[in-house]
Amino acid sequence: MAQAQGGPATAPVAVGPQYDTTHVYVAPEMFDRFVASFAATFDGKTSPQGVFQVTPTPSQTMSQLVFTPVGTISVFGFKTPIPYPFGAERTGYLVTDMDAAVAAARAHGADVVVAPFNDPIGRDAVVQWPGGVNMQLYWHTAKANYAPLRTVPENRVYLSPDRADAFVRSFVAFAQGKIVSDVANAPGIEIGRPGSTYRHVQLESGFGKVAVLVTDGHLPYPYGRELTGYEVADLAATLLKAKAAGAKVLVEPYRGGSRQAAMVEFPGGYVAEIHAPISP
Repeated sequence: MAQAQGGPATAPVAVGPQYDTTHVYVAPEMFDRFVASFAATFDGKTSPQGVFQVTPTPSQTMSQLVFTPVGTISVFGFKTPIPYPFGAERTGYLVTDMDAAVAAARAHGADVVVAPFNDPIGRDAVVQWPGGVNMQLYWHTAKANYAPLRTVPENRVYLSPDRADAFVRSFVAFAQGKIVSDVANAPGIEIGRPGSTYRHVQLESGFGKVAVLVTDGHLPYPYGRELTGYEVADLAATLLKAKAAGAKVLVEPYRGGSRQAAMVEFPGGYVAEIHAPISP
């Protein structure tokens, strides 16, 4: 396992991958359909639904968590226009200390695009990593207690060759993580371009997994639109549940490396990669 270095040493601030949520923005009229479809596909449960102000300036959004054994999502259905830059952040990462996390992010090359602010249950901030990758950091006033995950999802980050190394150095140093693999010639079928290759970097930390997909940006739809990859035990069975719950399979199952994967669109437009490991 290789370790990336960059910036001064800082204390770990991650809590655990079950607290790291993909942020899903859907139209209010599609909110319930999306939540029901995603929960049914991955055997999930939901938090109570409510309407809240979750931004530092006035706004109102429907909000609900969906807990599944393969990853957690935060769903937002804004009833008002969405204040900038919200909607561009891909994930929310729970941290042990907001001030320490923001200081560590800055120390390792992140731009704090939304300074810390109070929300109904804690504090939030939005940071941007090299390459334009926006992530929300959050902290709860009352300690959260989410069940451990059966499998840890991967945050799928598409970057150019110009900025990929800077992102990896900054994020790995901030997250106190490691580079699990760095494959220069990964099979292009994984990005919808069979017969070609691309660079794939896999990271792990206390926040979970990050897949860095380094491409020239010549991507067929829907590659690059998915935020998260979910690992399941049986891909075929999961896709049957997804279809029954109103989702569409955009890319039928294919083999890439050591996994079989597919791309799925849920009601409301959320695109996800779903994969299952294949024995060598």
